[in-house]
Amino acid sequence: MKTILNKFTTLKINLIFAILFSLLLMSFNPKQDKIAMNTYVKDLDFLKKHIGTVELSDNLQNSKLIVVPAWQGRVMTSTASGNEGASYGWINYKLIESGKKDAHFNAFGGEERLWLGPEGGPFSLYFAPGTEQKFQNWFVPPAIDTDAFNIVEKTTSSVKLKKQFTLKNYSGTEFNIGIERVVKLITKSETIGTLGMALPKGLKCVAYESSNLLKNDGQKAWIKDSGLLSMWMLSMFSPSPGITVFIPYKEGSDNLLGTVVSTDYFGKIPPERIKIEPGTIYFKTDGKYRSKIGVSPKRAKEFLGSYDAIHHALTILWVKKPDTPGDYVNSKWGDQADPFSGDAINSYNDGPTEDGTQLGPFYEMESSSPAAALKPGDGMVHTQRIFHFEGSEEELNLITEKVFGLKISKIKSVF
Repeated sequence: MKTILNKFTTLKINLIFAILFSLLLMSFNPKQDKIAMNTYVKDLDFLKKHIGTVELSDNLQNSKLIVVPAWQGRVMTSTASGNEGASYGWINYKLIESGKKDAHFNAFGGEERLWLGPEGGPFSLYFAPGTEQKFQNWFVPPAIDTDAFNIVEKTTSSVKLKKQFTLKNYSGTEFNIGIERVVKLITKSETIGTLGMALPKGLKCVAYESSNLLKNDGQKAWIKDSGLLSMWMLSMFSPSPGITVFIPYKEGSDNLLGTVVSTDYFGKIPPERIKIEPGTIYFKTDGKYRSKIGVSPKRAKEFLGSYDAIHHALTILWVKKPDTPGDYVNSKWGDQADPFSGDAINSYNDGPTEDGTQLGPFYEMESSSPAAALKPGDGMVHTQRIFHFEGSEEELNLITEKVFGLKISKIKSVF
């Protein structure tokens, strides 16, 4: 009898260890890794301690966002469900707390910021004339990194900012630049109009627009021979193992439309991180592998998105297409066969660099305007809208099927 009891006790102990071991394995399974997102109020309180903020709000939708004028009027983060709701923007707490500034680039974060292109090539704004285009010589101009924009108008749901400055490109051309930037929360009816559908009941949403005017404030016309500028919008979001970026593209022959997607920004992307299927590009954005993709203006559509399968959150970026097709600046570093063969849409996944350091982690969805060939006093506007939706997969699926012709089950099972 004693032997039987001992065996029974041993079986119980083994069973307990087996259960504990299984739970331990599950805790390391990225598919089940429930990464906590910051609350909006936590990010708001943090930013208020370190920098001046402007908060926009829509009480009807319980949506809010934070703009920092000192960092070019960038949208730092937003929420679809009030102070205790999830905060969508990636914010670099460590850098901001340090109070230090880096000569190359200050990755403060923010889910929608304005840069100017091109980054590389003969007309680069990020390399001094005559320098080799490598990281040691790469510097983001202070005007789009650390300099403040000035508030000229503000309401509870919108803010308008301005800035004038001068930049010189890699070829030595000087640009006198004026920027007018308007950030506003958009209404539910505007969201419905953009998506072309009614929203499911109970769905949480924050939606906002930035309208960015680039002006030639100089006395000379901006022409292709000496280089042109573009507006370049970048959105930093917090990554997780369950996030996939999906980008629709126009199908057709490479002879007519060019390559479906550029993948050679930072070297070859492993096949388990990018999938190209008819009509859609899928990109893994977990913040663990530095890579970037781009879609040309001939292939790009007006929508792209990301889905977070862990938090059941859908993000959509809508870009207003130009009335007439135009050239797009090429931001790849170094020699270029064509400085005006750039991409209209990009996505970036952060990861360790060659020396093991990392800015983030974060991931980005990006849009660019056409190259701005402007006469003195003329301007060009680039407008985009960002939507964050929270809800059940069934509710979110109604949106992805209508806007992208994709099921949520498809998006989350690609990788």
